[in-house]
Amino acid sequence: MSAPACQPDGACAGAGHGVLDPAGMVAAIQHDHLVQITLIVLIVILPVFVGLPFVLWRYRLSRRDSRYAPEWRFAWLPEFVIWGVPVIIVGVLGVSLWTTLHRIDPYRPLSTGKEPPLRVQVIGLDWKFLFIYPDQGIASVNRLVVPAGRQIAFDITADGPMMSFMVPRLGGQIYAMAGMRTRLHLIADAPGSYRGLNTQYNGRNFAYQRFDLQAVGKDEYRQWVRQAKALPALDRQRYDVLARPSVVEQPLRFGSVEDDLFGAVIESYRGGRPSPGETLASAGHAHR
Repeated sequence: MSAPACQPDGACAGAGHGVLDPAGMVAAIQHDHLVQITLIVLIVILPVFVGLPFVLWRYRLSRRDSRYAPEWRFAWLPEFVIWGVPVIIVGVLGVSLWTTLHRIDPYRPLSTGKEPPLRVQVIGLDWKFLFIYPDQGIASVNRLVVPAGRQIAFDITADGPMMSFMVPRLGGQIYAMAGMRTRLHLIADAPGSYRGLNTQYNGRNFAYQRFDLQAVGKDEYRQWVRQAKALPALDRQRYDVLARPSVVEQPLRFGSVEDDLFGAVIESYRGGRPSPGETLASAGHAHR
């Protein structure tokens, strides 16, 4: 089985879904920071690209009238250019990076809007993502529906090998690790469908571990939640099957979730109570 590179209408997967096309506050800050760094580094790169061809041409072996001056004396200006400019650039880059990282600290809630964040618990599985909405009591697999313009507060873990959770157009990646809880805060500024994926290699079907984040209006989101509540529950038996290494062809939804499933998965790797899917998932990992 191979993933199609392009859709029937000619739109290739990944086109317009990258970090250079931000659709959220965090991604926009990262994009601006990338542009800023690129422009600063060009201060060094451009003179090299222009000067190196000139020096090679000016002092080429075939030229006989070039002045030969092997005796150099100390000069402040060349020394400052050679050492001072890079030091200044590194200092500017360091301050810029420090400031930007504190603005978009993934554990820190975003300073946007008065509405409380939408809480979403993420469990990375082979080779799929399970999304639990603890306040709504529902869950979904490989499709995350959220209200546009509302902050999303992710709690992330893995029931298996380490993975990397990322929605390129909304913000940077963060790792999902067994027995650990990482956090991420993102926001989608406008309605749309945004590609999410695992960027950490974790087995033969790594390339298929993708999901859709759909930012919709508030009314559409409430309707989606109501429809989900009418679907079957994500109980222990269903989680056992879901946790086995497999590729989900179509997104799934569940009308309710076993109590504290997210916490149970974390505790299963800390010597606490067993994960609901620990037995079957472990067997699947052993045969992967």
